[in-house]
Amino acid sequence: MRRACFADADTPGSIPANALKPQAWLARFEGSQTTLAPPPVNFTTVSIRPIARLLLPNWLSLRLMAKSPIRGKTMRRSRVWALSLVALLPPLVFTIDALVGPVDSHAQAFIPFRGADRLTNLNAQKMVREGREIFRFDTFGDEDFWGGKLRLHEAIKGKALGGVAPGLSAKTALSLGLKVDVDLLPSHVVKALAAGDVDLANPATTIELLKLNSVVGVKGFFDEGGNLQSVGIQCALCHSTVNDSFAPGIGSRLDGWANRDLNVGAIIALAPDLSFYSEALDVSEETVLTVLNSWGPGKFDAQLILDGKAFRPDGQSAATLLPPAFGLAGVNLHTWTGWGSVTYWNAFVANLEMQGKGTFFDPRLDNAEQFPVAARLGLGNIRNATDLITPKLAALHSYQLAIPAPPPPAGSFDPVMAERGKALFSGKADCARCHVPPLYTEPGWNLHTGEEIGIDDFQANRSPDRRYRTAPLKGLWTHTKGGFYHDGRFATLAEVVNHYDQQFNLGLTEAEKKDLIQFLLSL
Repeated sequence: MRRACFADADTPGSIPANALKPQAWLARFEGSQTTLAPPPVNFTTVSIRPIARLLLPNWLSLRLMAKSPIRGKTMRRSRVWALSLVALLPPLVFTIDALVGPVDSHAQAFIPFRGADRLTNLNAQKMVREGREIFRFDTFGDEDFWGGKLRLHEAIKGKALGGVAPGLSAKTALSLGLKVDVDLLPSHVVKALAAGDVDLANPATTIELLKLNSVVGVKGFFDEGGNLQSVGIQCALCHSTVNDSFAPGIGSRLDGWANRDLNVGAIIALAPDLSFYSEALDVSEETVLTVLNSWGPGKFDAQLILDGKAFRPDGQSAATLLPPAFGLAGVNLHTWTGWGSVTYWNAFVANLEMQGKGTFFDPRLDNAEQFPVAARLGLGNIRNATDLITPKLAALHSYQLAIPAPPPPAGSFDPVMAERGKALFSGKADCARCHVPPLYTEPGWNLHTGEEIGIDDFQANRSPDRRYRTAPLKGLWTHTKGGFYHDGRFATLAEVVNHYDQQFNLGLTEAEKKDLIQFLLSL
């Protein structure tokens, strides 16, 4: 199969020319609470200099044309005047709009990016562009772990292609929650898929999709003969999905969305060699398989290799739901239990969970009483001779903070009920005390004990501060699958609202609860 040509597409390494323009964002997120357009210009803030810069070049160029020979003749004066008016129309409209625009004593003129400001703007765009590449396609060298140690690529190939076991067919891969980026598929492949001419039951199809770099969050490494030699994972594996525009599991990327279909444990369990986990946890590989298969779709246990606690006191899996990675600008602590900022967690995950090659330092993990496995393995101080992670953290951070929470689809909530729910949110229900708009989490140290919010402290005690973070609520509608709270203990938003109604004696009526839920779905 040939690779697609991406030169003219919105592809890795490029962002459409209008992608960062305010108008483009406003068109996409119309109706959201964020306004990116520049403030209105009024007479007191308009300088004649930029207006002159717009008018004079057009005027002078056309006046000179009157004296230029065209086809051996001189342009008629009337035609010059007509063209002059046409050329001057756009700047003239701008000038009139600036002079007669709405008068606002607090209005500030939109100042174009010049000098140092221009460098700042260019740097911001560069960081976001590079960060998107890192988020989507960088393995940080973790293929040495997933392929080199666990030999996961052998399970993907299957015995018929030089691997082990039956192999991972595309059909099985999709059932495990892996996604395919349709925008990276050549047109002939898309047509073949649509016609049903692609054998999704054959592991060879999965290999071809990896060659096209179209499996979201997974990268295959091939030799010159096209044989799969290793496999690595990327940030997008857990924190991106697709819009199913072509078929379930196949569509355009949605970066930052939690992949609540992804069965991480079942995918790792396919690996022929799980000795890393059995040795780290000091258990048999059979026990490791039991633990991995207990997670289920949309969950992962990041603390397992720190404290070795695979199950809660009630016997349920200790894995937690994959959180979204959008709408995090302005949010202090990240993850369900607030280990640190977004960039802290990027370094943590890239080094300790993805098993990339970098540098990571957190002496809190040296606490053998709380984190016995981490302390024994020395995970609080990771050093690699070649650091493939640290140089990429700044750009990765910039991109993640730039991903907005997606507004809810039209018709997905009742606007009248949501408006009543909004009043309840800040009033009788008192939700805004912790979920402070517009961040919908507390500015500052946004953590609470289990007792404060009326739940057990098992998961909180697996983190350094022994507390739960106030989760941001924007885009809540995108990750309702799997339940709510860190472990999905509440299956519906109604259960969440009922919990708080009882915990804080709010006295909400059934109608008020329904209004509140509609407001949450409108964020």
